[in-house]
Amino acid sequence: MYDIKCSYMRTIPSSELIINDDGSIFHLHLRPEQLADTVLLVGDPARVEMVASYFDNQECRVANREFVTITGTYKGKRMSVISTGIGTDNIDIVVTELDALVNIDFATRQVKPELRQLTLVRLGTSGAIQPDIKVGTAVFSCSSVGFDGLLNYYKGRNQVCDLAIEQAFIEHTDWSELLPKPYFIDADKSLWDLFRDATMEGITISAPGFYAPQGRWVRLEPADNMLNTKIESFRFGERRITNFEMEGSALAGLAALMGHRAATICTIIAQRVALDVETDYKPYVRQMIEMALDRLASENR
Repeated sequence: MYDIKCSYMRTIPSSELIINDDGSIFHLHLRPEQLADTVLLVGDPARVEMVASYFDNQECRVANREFVTITGTYKGKRMSVISTGIGTDNIDIVVTELDALVNIDFATRQVKPELRQLTLVRLGTSGAIQPDIKVGTAVFSCSSVGFDGLLNYYKGRNQVCDLAIEQAFIEHTDWSELLPKPYFIDADKSLWDLFRDATMEGITISAPGFYAPQGRWVRLEPADNMLNTKIESFRFGERRITNFEMEGSALAGLAALMGHRAATICTIIAQRVALDVETDYKPYVRQMIEMALDRLASENR
């Protein structure tokens, strides 16, 4: 975790941390007591209902805009599942507000002296960019690559990022100076230990869009239509980039700066090299959800 102790005595202005009249946080509409320490993050609000259908019981359901939260228990462990919508900009909102719910005293607007650590696991869908990764594979993002630039706005970025692989990637791809500087950020290692025998190890790119930022050409041609080829051929030792999605880098980066445990697991639904996609991917998503719930419930935390 990046050292942010200097912020402890700061009183956060109401314009910077907006608290609703009912005591809930601005976008999520959650109150502190409604959040569990273990949080599953999904993009689609409908997927919240899918995850929560496995809960033993549900204690609350809160919805505002694309942000839907259900808190309950699974095999006796209290968990929350929250929809984030699409993109790292939404992850910036969700993770910042989740951290505020547990680590900011809403009465004094100051950071609490004892910080609470959350476990944040994103479950998503993704496209593979290596030819041997099959549709239906669950990929654990041991590292996430931010094409979005979000973490570059936060102090401490270099302290939590892997600068060596970042520089090697920039040189390999002849990265355009018009694009945000990419960042490489690792997932929580204890979560990798929890999921390693049920998932494939990956390095996952979080793109700031679905089309050209992921190399898709519909009507508008990507500025570098060879970028995906360069990404596919990149190696750092024995490591390679495995897949695209749109949220994991911000989750891993913000969590690392704040001191939370975070990871992204994605089910592969598209093979970008083979130009193939599986539109009936819900069975694969259900398998991933069941696996994640069981693993998280088994933790003594």
